[in-house]
Amino acid sequence: MNLMHLKYAVEVAKTGSINRAAEALYVGQPNLSRSIKELETSLGTTLFDRSSKGMKLTAEGEAFVQYAKNILRELDSMEQIFTKKNEGLRKLSVCVPRAAYIGEAFASFSHTLDATTAAEVYLQETGAQRALKNLLEDEYRMAVIRYPEEKDAFYKSVFSEKGLRYELIMEFPLVLLLNANGALAKQKTITQADLENATEIVYADPGTADFPWIDTKKETLPKAKRRIIVYERASAAEILAKNPNAFLWGSPVPQTMLDRYHLTQVKCADFEMQYRDVLVYREEYRLTDLDRALISELCSVKRDLDFCNK
Repeated sequence: MNLMHLKYAVEVAKTGSINRAAEALYVGQPNLSRSIKELETSLGTTLFDRSSKGMKLTAEGEAFVQYAKNILRELDSMEQIFTKKNEGLRKLSVCVPRAAYIGEAFASFSHTLDATTAAEVYLQETGAQRALKNLLEDEYRMAVIRYPEEKDAFYKSVFSEKGLRYELIMEFPLVLLLNANGALAKQKTITQADLENATEIVYADPGTADFPWIDTKKETLPKAKRRIIVYERASAAEILAKNPNAFLWGSPVPQTMLDRYHLTQVKCADFEMQYRDVLVYREEYRLTDLDRALISELCSVKRDLDFCNK
């Protein structure tokens, strides 16, 4: 038995349904059901009576949930006590897609931190689904969510349903990032056929396919015979810099990075997809001065990206 078991049991008791509890907790229904069974096994008792109408607490379940609520309240009180001790500490936490322009904006933002003020800043590069999970579980205060323009209505409905505010940071065409000295970069135009024998670099994305409320279908991109899957941008940049036959699909890149790694970026002549990067945070959250400073840097870097201004 662990803390999550307590939270799960309390939420199932509150909703009377595994499905509704799973949605409220942002976990998969099979995982939640398995966790409740594991809890009952570890306790040697049945906490819920199961029927077609849902989940109803047994007598022992009523007693357990009352204990669980008391424990969770005590933990909340303890957290509040220790949080107050760090009130002078300025904090920022944000999940973002793997994008060079965001990296550059964050580096510029770091220079704005007041040397006389204590600050704690968290930056995690990850995919849209993991970023949403972190945001909804209150692990991060903000997230930049990237998705294809064609899924705009879907994602906005998810944001509204989950009580999230959102604002557009950038809209851009998907581009090819290439070694500037490679044969592909020297062509006047590049088509999907030209990419078949090249090596594609792909960012890995933590799987969250057990979320019942999110569309997990992957976008359809031109296929390459060889793929190298990486987890962070530095490896991708190094591979591109040393492999003239490699390419990566992504957002427009600042000129400073292109120059640093001897890269170039182009559009594919017979394939075009528009994407959006959207800033998302909880409705009740109020942006801090640190948050606004980072957003300002993101907008500043974005204005200098040629591919976003054409």
